[in-house]
Amino acid sequence: MAVGGAQGQGRPDMGKLSATGGVSQLEGAGGGGLVPWALITGYGSRDSWGANLHYTGVRTQDYTLATAGLAVGLADRVELSLARQHFKGSLAPLDRLAIRQDIVGVKVKLAGDAVYGQDVFLPQIAVGALYKRNKGVDGLGTLGVNKVTQLGAKDDSGTDVYVAATKLLLAQSLLLNATVRATRANQMGLLGFGGDKGNAYKAMLEVSAAYMVDRQMVAGVEYRQKPHNLGVDHEKAYYDVFVAWFPSKQVSVTAAYAVLGDITVFNPKRQRGAYLSVQAGF
Repeated sequence: MAVGGAQGQGRPDMGKLSATGGVSQLEGAGGGGLVPWALITGYGSRDSWGANLHYTGVRTQDYTLATAGLAVGLADRVELSLARQHFKGSLAPLDRLAIRQDIVGVKVKLAGDAVYGQDVFLPQIAVGALYKRNKGVDGLGTLGVNKVTQLGAKDDSGTDVYVAATKLLLAQSLLLNATVRATRANQMGLLGFGGDKGNAYKAMLEVSAAYMVDRQMVAGVEYRQKPHNLGVDHEKAYYDVFVAWFPSKQVSVTAAYAVLGDITVFNPKRQRGAYLSVQAGF
């Protein structure tokens, strides 16, 4: 019996309900598009594991952001993720701007169960960390800038730490999530960490609400507070309205209208536009 159990744990069983692994958010963690949730990515149950690959693109008036990555969920308890972000400008004077960032994430479920805890108040609770390393700035050579620290950031790497609580109300077809993130990141770290206006960790609130239209479609909204550490970046909160389609457990497609606030003083307007993400896994 022990041997058989060990063999069962080695095979992906796709045992979780559709959509209960969430989608891949912009930094690679399982959750919504902007906010990590307490859910563990993939469809592996407590006796198994799951994994996925994702690609996400966001296009605003002046910028594009592409994120590609992979994530693994182990025993519906631990999540490990890797992601790379590629941020580009499209309007002068930043039309040659290009910034890359690598992100390594870990998440651990501490308490509760979003699916099986329907008769208790306690939500599913998880803690996570996202280590981010900025790979430098391209396209601003004429200004003598090739590092985010030359734009005022204190560091080119940093770690976000967060606590997420997710409550799934199956009878009401509703998912609610609240995440508190301690961060020094400027624009998720794309403009470095800390700055001339502040270098201390700040607690930022992030919330999501999603309605399950049916077993294959989820619609919702998200809001994410942001710090304001840089004089050259009038950073403001992110928010979006999204629809996620789950035609099968192997594939999901998420479309959203996202508002990302001001990005830099060089193009001082509220950035808004389309968000599209495709995830494939098990």
